[in-house]
Amino acid sequence: MRKQTILPQLEEKLKTIYGEQYNDEYLMAFQALIERWENKQWPTSAPLSEENVYLITYGDSIFEDGTPTLETLHTFLKTQVGDWITDVHLLPMFPYTSDDGFSVVDYRRIHPRLGDWEHIEQLAEDYRLMFDFVANHISKSSDWFQKYLQGDPTYERYFIQRDPSFDTSQVIRPRTTPLFHDYQGTDNTKTVWTTFSEDQIDLNYRHFPVLLEMTDILLEYAYKHGTSIRLDAIGFIWKESGTTCMHLPQAHAIIQLWRLLLDYFKPNTQIITETNVPHHENISYFGDGTNEAHMVYQFALPPLVLYTFTVHCATKLTEWAKTIEKISDQATYFNFLASHDGIGMRPVEGILSEQEKEMLVQKVLQNGGRVSYKANTDGSQSVYELNITYFDALINKDVDVTEQQQIQKMLAAHSILFSMMGVPALYYHSLLGSRNDYHGLAESGIHRRINREKLPYARIVDELANNERRNAIFNGLKQMVEIRRQQSAFSPYAPQTVLELDDRVFGLKRENEKTKEVVYCVVNVTPDDVTIETDISGEDLFTGKKVHKSLALSPYQYVWVKADR
Repeated sequence: MRKQTILPQLEEKLKTIYGEQYNDEYLMAFQALIERWENKQWPTSAPLSEENVYLITYGDSIFEDGTPTLETLHTFLKTQVGDWITDVHLLPMFPYTSDDGFSVVDYRRIHPRLGDWEHIEQLAEDYRLMFDFVANHISKSSDWFQKYLQGDPTYERYFIQRDPSFDTSQVIRPRTTPLFHDYQGTDNTKTVWTTFSEDQIDLNYRHFPVLLEMTDILLEYAYKHGTSIRLDAIGFIWKESGTTCMHLPQAHAIIQLWRLLLDYFKPNTQIITETNVPHHENISYFGDGTNEAHMVYQFALPPLVLYTFTVHCATKLTEWAKTIEKISDQATYFNFLASHDGIGMRPVEGILSEQEKEMLVQKVLQNGGRVSYKANTDGSQSVYELNITYFDALINKDVDVTEQQQIQKMLAAHSILFSMMGVPALYYHSLLGSRNDYHGLAESGIHRRINREKLPYARIVDELANNERRNAIFNGLKQMVEIRRQQSAFSPYAPQTVLELDDRVFGLKRENEKTKEVVYCVVNVTPDDVTIETDISGEDLFTGKKVHKSLALSPYQYVWVKADR
């Protein structure tokens, strides 16, 4: 795409964002930005395929004393994992002050504990990398905010000062903390907008220099081997009086502007939006399927799979899956069951009843987990997320009484993850079959720490070899990935058809329209033997056995049947 082509499109986006405030200097500033980055030798990024599997991890999730943790992570991946993980999502890897990385002090530096940009470059030689762009807010300890408090005119409008005329009554909150906090400046007290916490200060994108600088940072990430960029909490970045201050048109236009630039400089760089909200709101970030996010987090999947294996009935999951349609040949879903956050409950609003959600809450509490809440506009609170490892969340204590049953249930749940249209992502504690970290929870008092344990390298290598749970889950997931990557039917863009076979099983048909390859995916979501009659014929890719219509499934068994040609 030539610069003459992109500039009119950028101008259109800037006019959408700034409306009457727009002036021609904005476009001139972006033209200068483009010219500066055009002088560099950009790396290339390959398109996604059925081979791509993401690992979600912190840069210091696996550590050795005295060694930069990115180096240790690289060693672990090379020696223990190999190439069946293709993409590594590094959660915020920058200096920070709270929220396990999501209160960034400096967007352009690597946290000294992790290493430096050279370690990132070395890791990129073996794995595609996904970087977190914490675009909505910055640490109160950042240079930007400290200069703002000191009265530096450059940063005078970088943040959102409380305005009595601004109506915040409809603002949607993901937390129960105050929306505004007071900070002592050099000359006076300043009250500023804080969506997430007192330590996380929202940036003011109404002030054009903020957008320009954040765009420059985004391009730096792509240039420094970010093949995917996760836009954290992106739905909150634009504020408008009297609105919910979520998903506003300006927020979508900013993402579209960033998409234009990434497509221009480094095609196939994936923009992934993180919006932990009801499903219909979440998928709005696809835009028209070609102009906004390449992937959106499939936030309804974790709670729905958990619900399915809790009640041993696939009806809710089946009905929801029927609504998941192909977006385009450029956009698809980022599928996951667990992440660094909890299991979000907002995405199942309108899918699960209040009673069904409360049942999951009680189960998680019984299984040693915790529950986090959000503030509603009417002053009430409601469940925001369930904090627990996915392994512990799945267990029905009165039924899944042996570790072997629990392992099989974990693998069965992930067979759904790997079957769904889109790209699968594994959280490192799911990959490693981890249990709840009560020490980290008690030490910090932070609910999310129950699922964020840092692991010594020597210990995890030993346990992967000698701990039955870790070994069986790790190798069971590896087997699924190695089979999956050989089947073109699992292309991220290949459509899916939901199979309504029986309430006790969940089934999908995946078909690659180009290769005509078809794979049927069926999983028993119950702890009982299930036999069903189907029209499915072919070879079970796990066992090599022939399947002809009748499917006999043991408890929590999953099959992928490659259809006969």
